[in-house]
Amino acid sequence: MKGIKIGNKVSKYPIIQGGMGVGVSLHKLAGNVSKEGGIGIISTADIGYKEKDFKNDPMQANLRAIGKEIEKAREIAGEDKILGVNIMVALKNYAEIVKECVKQKIDLIISGAGIPKDLPEYVKGSNTKIAPIVSSLRCCKLIVKHWMTKYSYVPDMVVIEGPEAGGHLGFKEEELKEENKPKLEDITTEVVNYIKEVEKGTGKEIPVISAGGIWNSKDIKRFLDLGASGVQIATRFVATEECDADVKFKEAYINAKTEDIKIIKSPVGMPGRAIYNNFIKNTESLKRNIEKCYNCIKTCDIKTTPYCITKALVNAVNGDLDNGLIFCGSNVDKINKITTVHDLMNELVCDIN
Repeated sequence: MKGIKIGNKVSKYPIIQGGMGVGVSLHKLAGNVSKEGGIGIISTADIGYKEKDFKNDPMQANLRAIGKEIEKAREIAGEDKILGVNIMVALKNYAEIVKECVKQKIDLIISGAGIPKDLPEYVKGSNTKIAPIVSSLRCCKLIVKHWMTKYSYVPDMVVIEGPEAGGHLGFKEEELKEENKPKLEDITTEVVNYIKEVEKGTGKEIPVISAGGIWNSKDIKRFLDLGASGVQIATRFVATEECDADVKFKEAYINAKTEDIKIIKSPVGMPGRAIYNNFIKNTESLKRNIEKCYNCIKTCDIKTTPYCITKALVNAVNGDLDNGLIFCGSNVDKINKITTVHDLMNELVCDIN
């Protein structure tokens, strides 16, 4: 079983823990995943929500928290392990967040929720590696060609997020209907074949990572057999003791049934997969009063948005589920207990070889 190579480091296992925000994957989860042989990912989305000045100066709070979370995660994982961050392109202060992560010498930046057109510019001269999130071969080609033309830079890794992933999805609502839904296997095959040609032309090794709806070791092996270098899994890591979210958030995953999983329209303007709780039901008919704008997302308009997504996500991760948005993957209904990162990683790799 080969791990994933990022720069001069190689993970023990071909597993990346997906970034989950706000606050679901911070130093405790990411650090322990890296320690156990995977690649832990810290979500930078409103990462400073615990800082005292977050409400008055969210930008500075977020920048300060990035350094704190990366340092704590490294203490858990060890300097020889790969540690990454997830940064949404849709963030208003995207460039500043990226630059701060580079300053903190993060190993890997995974970036989606938009097209990271200028990401190579922000990591210039550093050892930080960068990976765009794509949802199709077309999207992958667009980013690779743009980076090569403008920056003479080839992605260090490509992450494919399919339609079964959690949170914000890179698909139109029509594409998420069962009869129109693309298959992650098909997208993976197309992207792997394209990246092989890019590797031949550039001489650079580019791992392709498949994500969205991957549940067990058989799923992992299936995508490795298709040519992927690894997989990204997020939802399963929520129900671990090390996950940074409140226990009530984890219990919402354990208690979720198939009928509770819905595609919703996020205030960000993108479809997303979430647990259809009372909060979501109420926002469909009632606009929530927004007392404070955190200037988080470029596409959010305080005048028209039904609720503040920052506030809803912070409420959820703190355990206030009646006022919280709970993003999840399509397999959340299969979770029935809280485990540990150590045990989950062992389970995920048991049948790969």
